[in-house]
Amino acid sequence: MTPPHHPAHPLPAAGPLSAADLLTNRIRPYPWGSTTAIARLTGRRPTGEPEAELWMGAHPDSPSTLDRGNGPEPLDQVIARDPHHELGRRVAQRYGARLPFLVKLLAAEHALSVQVHPSADQAEAGYAAEEAAGVPRDAAHRIYRDRHHKPELLCALDDFDALCGFRDPAATAALMASLDAPALAPWIATLRSADPATALRTVLTEALDADRAGGEEAVAELAPALERAAGTPGPHSATFAAYAAAGRDYPGDPGLVAALLLNHVRLRPGQALFLDARVPHAYLHGTGVEIMANSDNVLRCGLTPKHVDVQALATVVDFRPGPPTLVPPTGGVDGELHYRTPAAEFALSRLDLLGRATLAADGPQILLCTEGSAELHRSPGRSLTLRRGDSAFLSATGAQAELRGTATLYRARVPEHPAV
Repeated sequence: MTPPHHPAHPLPAAGPLSAADLLTNRIRPYPWGSTTAIARLTGRRPTGEPEAELWMGAHPDSPSTLDRGNGPEPLDQVIARDPHHELGRRVAQRYGARLPFLVKLLAAEHALSVQVHPSADQAEAGYAAEEAAGVPRDAAHRIYRDRHHKPELLCALDDFDALCGFRDPAATAALMASLDAPALAPWIATLRSADPATALRTVLTEALDADRAGGEEAVAELAPALERAAGTPGPHSATFAAYAAAGRDYPGDPGLVAALLLNHVRLRPGQALFLDARVPHAYLHGTGVEIMANSDNVLRCGLTPKHVDVQALATVVDFRPGPPTLVPPTGGVDGELHYRTPAAEFALSRLDLLGRATLAADGPQILLCTEGSAELHRSPGRSLTLRRGDSAFLSATGAQAELRGTATLYRARVPEHPAV
């Protein structure tokens, strides 16, 4: 199925070396997506079908398009034709003819799979091994579809439930013990007695191992136990409710046990969560702006009908427990708030525009407007209007951009110095 396009407002051509262009973006219709959220934000009538992600960038699977007077052209082809102009010397020298980040508007009505992304070294080695073995890149069991890692940042637009990183095993054992699910007893004992990394590895791999009946038996007890706990007032009722909803989304899936090992976090609007390589995570419900390294390498840990490679997971996942990495925004000029991460490929900021603001010319940028409207002025090129749901690509011309209006915009770029 070809994903639908989000139409941009038509504008006069800005010439072959435009400094800023409105983007037309593709929607990914995954089954877990909302039927209303992306349509509402982009000002369209809902189709009644799930719309999960709106992709903004130059990923070859669903590149954005722009029109400089000769008809729509994919952004990845525009960049490949003149990477130094589009990306700037600094970015082109490091990443070649490739925009290193991808921006998504993500709208989850149901839980996504529990998943993890490989480190840069793991991605390079895994991709080379699968290429050498002749595994087709579109094969269902293919893991490494490119050579790149995939750190990511999610900034919530509304209340957003997610799972991220392993909870301390003793705390998970206590959480499990409070449920009426006797099949969990052996894993509770493991979580209480083994060292943390060994305990988490054992429970995760045993629950997901297709040759064992333990995972399915545990889920048969766990799902109704979570429903009961969610309906009982207490300090963990919201957490139990989040797991119970995931269990309803994927009935009988042993990935529910894997999910129970992870920290539950609820983001409020404007809060952000950073997901580094090797950290298992899942998005459960909500709408947010997501930015990531431009990669599609994903290993799934359950809550999915897709391929789960337990052996590969055991080598990629970081089994050390730890809290979710929340990223508080820090202030800048002109009302711009920065979400600083250690990722070298991307930086995300939010601009609450009231009047005028100036954006420094520091490489390729993508702007996404989520509220209001703004006039974007940059030379060379013509002015353009960004309305709610619109996005624009700013090439690395060296010219500053000026915004005028009242709007909330998210700005994606390549940082010169990533946060430590």
